[in-house]
Amino acid sequence: MGAFFIGLMASFPGHAACPLPGQLPVYSVEKVVDGDTLRLTNGRSVRLIGLNTPELAHQGRPEQPFAVKARKRLERLVRANDDQVALQVGVPAKDHYGRMLAHAYDNRGRNLEAQLLAEGLGYQVAFAPETRLLGCQQAAERSARNSAVGLWRKPEWLEPGQVASGGFALIRGKVLRVERNRGGIWLEMGGSLVLQVKQKLFPQFDIENLQKLAGSEVEARGWVIDRSRRGLLKPGQARWLLPITAEIMLEVVQ
Repeated sequence: MGAFFIGLMASFPGHAACPLPGQLPVYSVEKVVDGDTLRLTNGRSVRLIGLNTPELAHQGRPEQPFAVKARKRLERLVRANDDQVALQVGVPAKDHYGRMLAHAYDNRGRNLEAQLLAEGLGYQVAFAPETRLLGCQQAAERSARNSAVGLWRKPEWLEPGQVASGGFALIRGKVLRVERNRGGIWLEMGGSLVLQVKQKLFPQFDIENLQKLAGSEVEARGWVIDRSRRGLLKPGQARWLLPITAEIMLEVVQ
């Protein structure tokens, strides 16, 4: 693990860095739902792998910055490809909502997720064991962060004590204590926030380095869980839990 995002060129060559992995099945797109979700004409919903874009207004929640811009950009990319995409199905093939998980490409072999990341319209995310495009998608996000474009003009980093709700978040803070038990490795951040690397994911991580992180400044990203709402909170435990699902979701900055 090392410092986040050493700068690359501002214009990211997505077709070169995330090459088309051979011949893939092509699907027709009925609708771009948001910046990271498509609906196909066969009725299937597709969640793009490797990025999380801001949320549109939903169930009383306000629209997040760049949400509409991300959706419109994906719409333009799909429309320019005659409303078709080539899909490489992920591992696993579905998420817990039943949506297909897939990498999407246009007819020039360009990865759509990498293009959105390079323009600062989403944050890179990863879930083991799907790691095929981690490197090239990380390079795309590095380019956007180095150029301070889109979401990286003013990224919304939260300190551990500022976490007040569940959902996707960028966290920056110091690891106060590291503990290992049957549940995995736990990084206590203060402010009633703890990061967790589950034991089943240990093969994907440098465990020795994780256990040395006490006192280190880190940046973490992922979906915060409110354990008090799920009935999982026990006396003495941190209310907010952020599972770390891949190494790129946790970076040491100091």
